Parts: sequence; structure tokens; C-alpha cells
Amino acid sequence: MKREIIQTKDGSTSILLPDWNETYHSKFGAIQEAKHVFIKNGLSLFSGESVSILEIGFGTGLNAFITYLEAKNSGQTINYTGVEAYPVSGEDALKMNYVSELDANSSEEIFLKMHQATWNEKVELDSNFTLEKQNKKFQEISDEEKYDLIYFDAFGFRVQPELWSLEIFQTMFKALKPNGILVTYACRSSIKNAMKEAGFEVEKLNGPPGKREMLRARKL
Repeated sequence: MKREIIQTKDGSTSILLPDWNETYHSKFGAIQEAKHVFIKNGLSLFSGESVSILEIGFGTGLNAFITYLEAKNSGQTINYTGVEAYPVSGEDALKMNYVSELDANSSEEIFLKMHQATWNEKVELDSNFTLEKQNKKFQEISDEEKYDLIYFDAFGFRVQPELWSLEIFQTMFKALKPNGILVTYACRSSIKNAMKEAGFEVEKLNGPPGKREMLRARKL
């Protein structure tokens, strides 16, 4: 499928799939969205703790890179698993301007290592951050009570409704530890209902720029 590099409104880049008119990140700001949805309303709830994270849709590596930078600043230990069925090419990934936009030149090597890392192998990026990129479909996830936090960053319901189904959220519920958290940029009623039916307690939160609301779900 054809992919185009675009610039979002906060200056950071993303990838557009013209055939779907779908982007990997918000057109209103890729970095702003990642920080608001996944860091402010997800990772920040685990301040000072060792955290095991599952990302649904590794994509450009933006969420993983921002999480690494947060952990580097706080000293937090992160075990990060990113699942991706259709990996972005290394060439496209390295066209992303996240290192400069995040003022993270000292960590440029880490961003490169994230994309150069062998799929389906756990690698230690530094003493407090491990990464395992898994090349498989979300439906193939079989982990049970392994993760503290899920970044649910799949393509939108409009283009891939099957990724927002009850079956998928049942898989996510099983993968989380008790009191685990799932955060996503989405806030469609059918998605909220599927989360609740899977067993989650769900709350609406203020969304990132360009989006009124988002969802956070907790496994009680």
C-alpha cells in the first residue's frame, strides 16, 4: 500500500495511507497526540514504578521513543512490547523528524536502534529500557496478565473496525495484569461498549488537540 510522509500541525511528521485517507498519527499533531493520550493519561499513572507496556501498532516508533525519553528522565524501568502486523520500512521510519522535534539529539542512536532491532527478539536499549517488536496480527496475541499498560494505537474504526471488536478487547483484558490500564485516542460508543462487555471499567477523558474525547479503560 502506498505511503506518503506528511507534516502534522505541531511540526512533527507522520505517514499517510492515501488509499484509506488514514494517517498513523493525528494530523493535528503527532507528538502532541502521543504525549497526551499515552504519556499523560497512561504512563504517568505509574510514576516511579517498573512498567510492562504493550503497544498495539508499533508503527513509526513514536510512542516507544517518547516513552523511552520519559523513562530516561525519570529513571523508570520499562519493558516495552510493540506489536505490528505490517512494519513500516526502515527507510520511511528514518524520515520521521521525531529526534529533532523532541530535542532529543543525544538519543538519536536509540531511535535508530528501535528500528534496526530484529523482530521477535527482546533487546536492551539501555539499562532501564528493553524492547521487543513482535511481527504478528493483534488477533494472535495470547499473553495473560503480562502487562501493566496498553497503548492501543490501531488504525481507526472507519478503516479497520475489526481491530476495535469485543474479541480484540477480550484479548487485551486477558493480557493486562489486575488494575492494568488501556488508553486509546478513540471515543466511539461502540468501542466503549465493547470494552465494557470485555470486563473493563471505562472512562471518557479530554482528547488531544483536534479531538474532543478519548478513552481510558481499567481492568479491576
